Amino acid sequence: MLVIRADLVDEIVAHARREHPDEACGVIAGPEGTDRPERFIPMLNAARSPTFYEFDSGDLLRLYKDMDARGEVPVVIYHSHTATEAFPSRTDISYASEPDAHYVVVSTREEDSTEFRSFRIVDGVVTEEQVEVVETYMFAHTGADDVPDRTA
Repeated sequence: MLVIRADLVDEIVAHARREHPDEACGVIAGPEGTDRPERFIPMLNAARSPTFYEFDSGDLLRLYKDMDARGEVPVVIYHSHTATEAFPSRTDISYASEPDAHYVVVSTREEDSTEFRSFRIVDGVVTEEQVEVVETYMFAHTGADDVPDRTA
């Protein structure tokens, strides 16, 4: 299950809408060893295409160096589909190289609604997962470490 803050969902959707009719893409980084998306990082679609996205190799290298320096990993890798449903294409599946990441696909094909779905993609196998949108991670289903200790 992907547990994600509402403000991050809003950022992804806004980025997808801004880039329409081209596909948008980006990453949400989070602390290494957690499954918590924290830092929104919109990327440039180097392909500038309505049917395909590609991270610029230089931008991607800088991103991974920056995440490494911060002790982060790519928790969410997202992109938009501009004319089709929010489901990974064969190309998306073939390029999925982060087995621990949540792959979010947002469809902007309908002007007045947005389809937001998350998937795990491991060894070419796509598994859709539930998305829980929360206002804050405190008390969300992200682990006991996020619950404040009670003192008597």
